[in-house]
Formats: sequence, C-alpha cells, structure tokens
Amino acid sequence: MEKVLILLVLVILGLTVEAAYKAPRRIHTLFSVECGNYFDWQTVGLMHSFRKAKQPGHITRLLSCTDEQKKSYRGMHLAPTFEVPSMSIHPVTGDRYPAINKPAGVVYWLKHSKDAENVDWILILDADMIIRGPIRPYEIGAEKGRPVAAYYGYLRGCDNILAQLHTKHPEQCDKVGGLLAMHIDDLRALAPMWLSKTEEVRLDKAHWGENITGDIYEKGWISEMYGYSFGAAEVGLRHKINDNLMIYPGYAPREGVEPILLHYGLRFSVGNWSFSKADHDEDDVIYNCGRLFPQPPYPREVNMLETDPNLRRGLFLSIECINILNEGLLLHHASNGCPKPPWSKYLNYLKSGTFAKLTRPKYATPATLEMMDDKIQEQVDHDSSRPYPKIHTIFSTECSSYFDWQTVGLMHSFHLSGQPGNITRLLSCSDEDLKLYKGHNLAPTHYVPSMSQHPLTGDWYPAINKPAAVLHWLNHANIDAEFIVILDADMIMRGPITPWEFKAAKGRPVSTPYDYLIGCDNELAKLHTSHPEACDKVGGVIIMHIDDLRKFALLWLHKTEEVRADRAHYARNITGDVYESGWISEMYGYSFGAAELKLRHTINREIMIYPGYAFEPSIKYRVFHYGLRFSIGNWSFDKAKWRETDIVNKCWAKFPEPPDPSTLDHDNEKSLQQNLLSIECVKTLNEALHQHHERVGCNRGNSLFASKGDNTDEGVISKHMLANDSEELESVHNDRMGIPSSFRFWVLFLCVFSGLGFLVVIFWVHSGQKRRGMKMKHHRVRRRSLYP
Repeated sequence: MEKVLILLVLVILGLTVEAAYKAPRRIHTLFSVECGNYFDWQTVGLMHSFRKAKQPGHITRLLSCTDEQKKSYRGMHLAPTFEVPSMSIHPVTGDRYPAINKPAGVVYWLKHSKDAENVDWILILDADMIIRGPIRPYEIGAEKGRPVAAYYGYLRGCDNILAQLHTKHPEQCDKVGGLLAMHIDDLRALAPMWLSKTEEVRLDKAHWGENITGDIYEKGWISEMYGYSFGAAEVGLRHKINDNLMIYPGYAPREGVEPILLHYGLRFSVGNWSFSKADHDEDDVIYNCGRLFPQPPYPREVNMLETDPNLRRGLFLSIECINILNEGLLLHHASNGCPKPPWSKYLNYLKSGTFAKLTRPKYATPATLEMMDDKIQEQVDHDSSRPYPKIHTIFSTECSSYFDWQTVGLMHSFHLSGQPGNITRLLSCSDEDLKLYKGHNLAPTHYVPSMSQHPLTGDWYPAINKPAAVLHWLNHANIDAEFIVILDADMIMRGPITPWEFKAAKGRPVSTPYDYLIGCDNELAKLHTSHPEACDKVGGVIIMHIDDLRKFALLWLHKTEEVRADRAHYARNITGDVYESGWISEMYGYSFGAAELKLRHTINREIMIYPGYAFEPSIKYRVFHYGLRFSIGNWSFDKAKWRETDIVNKCWAKFPEPPDPSTLDHDNEKSLQQNLLSIECVKTLNEALHQHHERVGCNRGNSLFASKGDNTDEGVISKHMLANDSEELESVHNDRMGIPSSFRFWVLFLCVFSGLGFLVVIFWVHSGQKRRGMKMKHHRVRRRSLYP
C-alpha cells in the first residue's frame, strides 16, 4: 500500500511540474477574415495546414461580417470562430476600408474572448498562408517586449515624413508584417494603438503618394500595415526581424533555410502553370463538390524543368503550396458529404504515401532562425570582421520569343559567373499575352502589369516597362538584399558584379558609361531636372543600394514619361537618338531622375563591353552587351534579326556558329582578341540554348523531326552562316524545315512510291492466301465425301 501511495504522489508531482512548465507556454493563433467565398477557401487551406503541420495550441478565426452578410453566409463551420463587428465601413467617417477589421478584430477579441485570458503567446497570421511546421513563438526568438515578425521592406514610410507625422518615435519604426509572434501582454499594449494609428494613416490622404507610402495604387490600402508599425513604435515595441521563416511561393529560399510559412499573396508559376489568388476572388470552390484548383506539375516534372538545386527548391515550394490547398479542399468536400470523386492520377497522388512524406511537418533550421541585422552597413569595403552585403540581380523583359532567348542566355551566364545572391526576371505582360505565354519556367519571375501602351496617354513605348517593373517589384516583393544589380536581358555575364569590388555605396551607385546621352549637356537636362549639372551619362549595368533605389525608382518612371511626352525635343542633335523617335526616353528618365535626387554615379568603364567594339586587352570585362551588330569577316550577329524567331521552343535551334578561332588572322593581336570576345559571346548563347533544349527533353536521336512539340533541326538556323545574312534569314523563316525544295520533292516521291509498293505487296500476299484457302477447302470436302 505504501508503494502505491508513493507512486501516486510522484505522478501528481510530475503532472504539477509539467503543468507549471506548460503554463507560460500556451499558444493561440489568430487570423482575420470577412464573410465571402474568397476568404472561405483561404480559411480551408489555412485550417488544413494548421492541423497537418501539428501547430500547437488553439486557433481562432476573427470573422468580421455585417448583419446582412450573416443572413446568407454559408461558412460558419469552417474554423473555430469569434464573431467581430464589421468595420469595413467606418462607423464614424463612413470610409470603406475592410483591412481595418484586422486590428479592430484583435482589439475586440482581447476584450471579449475568454480564450484571451488563458494564453501566453500569440501568433497572428494572414488567411492566405500555409503553415509547413509548428511555430512556437518562444522557439523562434520571441521574448516578452521583443516580438518576432517577418520583414516587409517596402514600408518606406518608416524612413520618411510619414513616420515623423504619425509616431513620436520614428526611429523605432520597424518594416514588418505578415508573421507576428508576440507575448499576450505586448499585444494588449499594442492592439488599441494599432487600430488608432490605422485610422490615423487612413485619414492622411495627403500622404498616400507612392513615393511616401510605397503603395503603387496610392489609395491607402496598406494603412493597416503602417498602423501596426507606427503603433509598435509608439509603445516602444522593437521587433526581432526574420526574413527566413516566411516565403512567397515563386521565390527560392537561401541555402540552408527551411521556410515554415508560405504566403501566397503574389502570382507564382511553375513552367506553364501559374496561380494567383486574385483570379479566385469570387470562387465558390469549397461549396462545389469535386472542384479543386488547377493541378500543378508533378515533382518529377519539376526535376526536368530546373537543374539548379536551389531554384528547384523554390519550384517545389510552389507546388507544395497549391497541393496542400487542394488536399484541404478534398478533405473538406468529403467531410461535408460530397460524393467520392472519380479516380484521377492527381487525386491518387494527393492521397499517396509519397505526398504525405513530402509534406510532413518541417522544422526551422539554425539558418531559418537567423535574424536580420539591426544596423545597415553604410560602408561596403570588405574586411575580415564583417560579412559581405547581400546582392540581388534583376532584369526586365516582356512576353515574347525575342526576350525568351535573351533570358535563356543571361540565366545560363548568371549561373556560370559566380554572381552572389539571387536573380529575378521582371516580366511585363498583358493579361492576353500571359494566357498564351510559354516561358514561365525560364527564370525566377516577378510578374508586372504591362505598360507598353500607357494606360493614360495610349502612347506605345515598351521601354517604359523597365522603370515601371522595378517600381512594382520594390513595392510587392520581399527583398532581403542591400544592393541591387540591374542588367538588361541582352547581356551575357562573364564574372561577378559586386558592390565591394566596384566600390558602390549608399548614396553613390556605380554604372557604366553611355556617352551618347548628349541631352545631359544641353537644354534637355535643363528642361527636365532641377539639377542638370548632376546628370550622369550612364546606363546598362547599375549597382545601387536598395534605399537609394526605393527613393529613386518613382522618379525614374516619372521622368521617363516626361521625356517621352516632350516630342519637341526628340531631335538627334538634342537627344543623340539616331531615329529621332524618343526611343531612349527611358535612359534619360534614369539620368534625370538620379540628377533630381543629386544621386551621382561612379562611372566604371571596366564592367561592360560591346562585342566587336573597342576594348582594353588588360581588362577582364564582366558583361557582354550585345545590343549592337558585330561581325567577323562574312559572319555577323545582330539581335534585331531574331525578333520574330522562336529559338527557345524549337528543339536544337541555335544561332549561326561563329568562325573557328583557328581560322582567324593571328598577326594582328588586338584584332584577334576582339574577335575572340565576339566568338565567346555567341558561343555562350548557343551553349545556353543547347542546355535549355536538353533540360526540356528534346529528342537527341532525331533532332530534325524532334519529339516535344514543334521542333526544328539544329542545323536549320545555323545556315545563316552563308554569305548573305538577310537572304538566309528569309529562307529559314519561310522554309522552317530548312530542306531544299528539290530534295523535298524526291523525298515525297520516294514516300509515295514506297507506299504504293507496300500496298501491292499486301494485295499480292492477301490474294495468294485466299487462293490457297480455296484449294484447301476443296481438298477437305473431297476427303469428307469418302466417308458416309
């Protein structure tokens, strides 16, 4: 009996100790939604991932609906729900701003929910998120007085007059959002101020401008985000900022990082498949039995699409996101009495052990838990005591075969160059073009609305997409880099381009010379900038600090529009534009925008070279810019001649091979080196195309009649090597098989002759069998007649 009592006491003590240990670690997850199909399917996805990831604690949906909406609302059962009065239309001002429901819902929950009295740690998420693994605030670095949050770098209002107007402590404004993990006491202090500052910023229409808020729509849509940052600054709450825990599908995590949260707020794609939540604004997919979102490629297809391991990881995250959403929809339909859907390969995959294994809960790695530095490095000269600053490379393109082959070349050279950091293609396309576009998988891509035809003036000027795309990327992407390298698509990288090597610094970007921008020296600059003396003739390659780019990008766009509209000064003697059509307005937009901010460049002539043009043999140029025609003897290359030719989607298509180096004149050393650079440029392009065709599965055995789609012989386009380029172009474009017409005639004749011969043989064999069959039949009849 004594042993039983001792054992009982030990068990009680153990339970007491465990309860005491767990008491300060109670976690509650919150997310805010409104009544409607759009938030309902997101709720199903988030709730499914919450369970699948084994997230500890409870979860509550803060549901903001009007009484009228509740009458017809079908989704009350989708999640544990706490109803919150809707503030979509402000009760005092009448302002319609649904995003205010988030802070208003949190304030109401803290005041009226019993759950709020029995919790220690709060995790606040958005509905459009997928949880990949358990998130315990105290394990990811949150402390009382120091919340953890994701980085929202586009909140530029923290650095300007907006913060100075709306908080007494602008220096404490943190650019954060998305994932918020904090102690309940911190949330109690912050929540009322979060709501109040949201109302305050929302009313400040005078400062809704994009150059102040970073809001591209200039409608105050992100007032709630500023309300959070300003409210936290007001109560003295500084964040530990983490840029690894959360990732947008479509982006690749850094090496060693295991993201725990997917935020599908932006369009993302894998190959020709893409997904955007905005396309499903009114989608009743959860109430429509058997409906799922369009299935993404399978993992084995992703392996074929991308060879770079890190970029492939990004694609796997993209398909994981949509597959978990679809798995959640499938389970939701089953739990609501929907009939079992018919068998399909995709449904079978979602129910397979392979998929279950791939989507098991993930856990943060040490790299995932690394926080961003509190201090931004002002000096970039490297020394052994500090790490190099992070770099991100970007380039702008449109939806066309012309830009696709350039993209293939640049991406191939990027991977060979040793360039640090990630690269992003800024793809400007109309909705119509995007539906037909095949090149989604050619590069990590940020999608941008096309401004080729100006939405206000109707002016057709595709070059404006470059500044417009940079601005859109800055405002919508999660950028973790300190320096941005901007390239053009028609470039081949030969080595790394880094701020520490070329001495770029905050306030002092580096660029390459564009000496033909004579407008910097005449009336053009005087008309379009307040500081014509600060106009630098630069372009091509740009290395700029992210803070400078954020201040500058909008001016780049506006000055481009301004110069483009100034038709009175298109003349060659003013602009240097040989066509006198305003084609280089974007280049002047860049120079005049920088001058307006007195942003002076370090001009470096050792970064970029045009193949076929003057060079210094002792310099190791980092970039080929093949924007101009270049030649060696009778061979030449001009990118403009390949504007309409689909080289990327034609198996084994390539550019005309340049001459063999052994055939060059070796007597003139400088001329020889110049020609070798030209050969290197085009050979790199052809190598890039060859690797691309291998990657997409072109048939090696029969390249002339290749396997995947509409393919062409690798020799077809190479026929341009003959003497007259223009004639060869015409012959190739008109005769896609590249076979002489006389040869085609004989091939056709042989095919017809062979076919007829085959029919004659079949007829003869058939006739012979029939005759033999008749003889055998008569023989059997005779044999039977011998027996009664």
